[in-house]
Amino acid sequence: MILSVLSSPALVSGLMVVCAKNPVHSVLFPILVFRNTLGLLILLGLNFSAMVFPVVHIRAIAVSFLFIVMMFHIQIVEIHEEVLHYLPVSGIIGLILWWEMFFILDNETIPLLLTQRNTTSLRYTVYAESLISLVAMIGAIVLTMHRTTKVKRQDVF
Repeated sequence: MILSVLSSPALVSGLMVVCAKNPVHSVLFPILVFRNTLGLLILLGLNFSAMVFPVVHIRAIAVSFLFIVMMFHIQIVEIHEEVLHYLPVSGIIGLILWWEMFFILDNETIPLLLTQRNTTSLRYTVYAESLISLVAMIGAIVLTMHRTTKVKRQDVF
């Protein structure tokens, strides 16, 4: 039951990353995905992975948020009334999917995977991902910098 409570919002938030019209909202939905994924990792007993996961992936969110805010001068997108007409139909479809997922995950015959300690393989991965996120952040800043010729520069030496 805990598995379905943690995985369902992660799936819905993952879908909202793609479906959100406002790019800022689509950057904020992965935070919900990561929060629920951390709960799943702790539930599986992978405590070290649960500590490393947010450090690496929240940097990825910061890079994408930085890129979106700097590259596109975001205007707040309002929800149109046309979208509200589809709300009851999507709610019914969502309830049907929730009901099906509840009965699939309620089955006790699903074997649990044996947890293995993978701290030795993660020590190399964390450094590589940190370097990649640093390069991505610098790249987002360099791509969005505007060089103007109106700036007066002074030669000091």
